[in-house]
Amino acid sequence: MKITPKISVLVPCYNVEKYVAQCLDSILSQTIKDIEVICINDGSTDNTLSILRSFEKIDGRVKVLDKSNSGYGDSMNHGLALCLGKYIGIVESDDFIEPNMFEVLYDTAEKFNLEIARCCYFEFKNGTNEPVYNEWVPKNILIDPNVEKSVFSQAPAIWCSIYKNSWLKENHIKFLPTPGASYQDTSFAFKAYACARRVMMLDTPMLHYRLDNQNSSINSPGKVYCVCDEWDEIYRFVRSNKKKFGHLFPIMPVLQYGTYKWNLDRLDSGLRTKFLAHWALEILQHLIKGELPLHKLDPNYRSKILSVLRQSLGFK
Repeated sequence: MKITPKISVLVPCYNVEKYVAQCLDSILSQTIKDIEVICINDGSTDNTLSILRSFEKIDGRVKVLDKSNSGYGDSMNHGLALCLGKYIGIVESDDFIEPNMFEVLYDTAEKFNLEIARCCYFEFKNGTNEPVYNEWVPKNILIDPNVEKSVFSQAPAIWCSIYKNSWLKENHIKFLPTPGASYQDTSFAFKAYACARRVMMLDTPMLHYRLDNQNSSINSPGKVYCVCDEWDEIYRFVRSNKKKFGHLFPIMPVLQYGTYKWNLDRLDSGLRTKFLAHWALEILQHLIKGELPLHKLDPNYRSKILSVLRQSLGFK
């Protein structure tokens, strides 16, 4: 008979020998003890696997899945399939968490029968913490994301949430299994919020999101079009059930603009030109399909989106 832990914690790992011990120490020191920790080693070439094995030997709650390198999304889907917990949490292997994070999230999810419970987080860089609150999103109250759509406008930050396991499976919510690790929380978070009806955002930061790891995907300009794959998946998902999700079309261009603009700004001039052309082509395709309702957009964002077309054609 399989025992159901309260929370399954997924820890995707790739060449994180410098950080993973701190990450696992923070998870195993949680005030909630009834957890399982599933570490997915995605073909690391450094000492990551041996560190994971050492934790597996000393704490029976730790399970290590060692696999050849296939990218973040595929690794996470392998992990999701193994989860036995009532809820699933995700902690990136270069981050660390406050001792009571999962207990607070679990108690909140149980009290309000939530599909998603999320806390705020700290941006951690060079030993300093800067809290991120996303003040425009309501906190500590029950939210239906399909009514309170501000939920979609915050960073995906899937690693400061827990998700009801049975609900993820019922809605077939998985990661896009593309290579690399850039942006692969984007479509997962969107699909989760689109399917959710009971969500709560807590106003306390409890996760330390590391920004000083130079190997992090956010510091990799080589993965230029990964964000495009994620948005292709989001549009595919919404098109698959327009009756249920079609009301989200008006907010999607604004959300997409934010992620594409962030990606564009970190590229060198040569890559910027190519990405801008790709972006402009996507805008035209969405206009042709009737998926870009310009008349419903905030005038500021309508102007910004149209400026992408002008820039791609050489106009300022």
